[in-house]
Amino acid sequence: MGSARDIQLDALRAIAVTMVLYSHFFAEGPSFWGHIGVRLFFVLSGFLITRLLLEARSATEFETGPALRSFYIRRMLRIFPPYFAVLGFVWLVDLDQSRGSLVWHALYLSNFWYALHNNWNPWVLGHFWSLSIEEQFYLAWPLVVLLAPRRRFEAICIAVIALSLAYRFYWPITATPTLTRDLLPPASMDALASGALLACWHFRGAGLPHWMRLGWPAFAAAFLVIEWLVPEPADPTLEWARWLLREVLPLVPLMVIVAACSRGLGGILGRLAEVPPLLGLGRISYGVYLYHPILLSLAVKAQPWIPLNVSEQGPGRFLVAGAATIVAAWISWVVFERPLNSLKRYFPYVARTRSAQGS
Repeated sequence: MGSARDIQLDALRAIAVTMVLYSHFFAEGPSFWGHIGVRLFFVLSGFLITRLLLEARSATEFETGPALRSFYIRRMLRIFPPYFAVLGFVWLVDLDQSRGSLVWHALYLSNFWYALHNNWNPWVLGHFWSLSIEEQFYLAWPLVVLLAPRRRFEAICIAVIALSLAYRFYWPITATPTLTRDLLPPASMDALASGALLACWHFRGAGLPHWMRLGWPAFAAAFLVIEWLVPEPADPTLEWARWLLREVLPLVPLMVIVAACSRGLGGILGRLAEVPPLLGLGRISYGVYLYHPILLSLAVKAQPWIPLNVSEQGPGRFLVAGAATIVAAWISWVVFERPLNSLKRYFPYVARTRSAQGS
């Protein structure tokens, strides 16, 4: 049974994926909230992966080779089966004429595909950009966590965050297409490394810095003002500045939220964060994120037989496509993902000693 902190992190996953569904199914016009949901997923991933690896590295029986092997096998068991099942289905029916790009998606290079073409075709696999970012992170980051000198690790996290923030100035210098600005790995490394930095603080028993505990409401308020009250400017340079602020300002509030839930919220917020439906949605959030454009595409094709309007953003699409997505993700979790996840117990990060095995 998971600890309170891990249970509440499931609630954050549920909130993050709900923001994505709202953005893709309900919101009128472009919505940034889905992107904030993805950024929350990135902070969570950086935190959880780094925490696990730091705990493994601190064990007496730790060996780098076996730990790395277990990490990659466990990631494959969790991520690959439903991911490649989706690609297989898309190839079989050539959904949204996606076959021409499937090799890129199969190699977890979706973000480069869309950046190179500077459009979202095929749109039905557009969300794979973030899954590719995570997989690219998973390939490299364990090597850093397990091999870098421990005394340098926090400095490495801060350096990665700083380099990612500096990348925000890439566009006004080069005037490259927007999707290149948004989708290349450096654009998301700040969120992933922020989660990793939280794991460092957590591992050595340190709390959040004083400025972060006191200042996060100001960051959140500034973001909301820009999001709700500042119109999108026509001048490309001003648009870039608005984009930069919308990317950077939420980072501190997201770190504070993840840190709070990792410790375990108390009171009313803690009880709300442990409501069973919310935890259930968090548990299947990977499937919800993975399947939701596929179910939307199928729902739009079935519009003649659906009494609600699913062809446009709004309540009908949110209700029908959202419900279908959750049902598909739940079936996938029960029938497909959970049994495969149970195999992870055969691949511990640190091999148990004989005495531990016999106890």
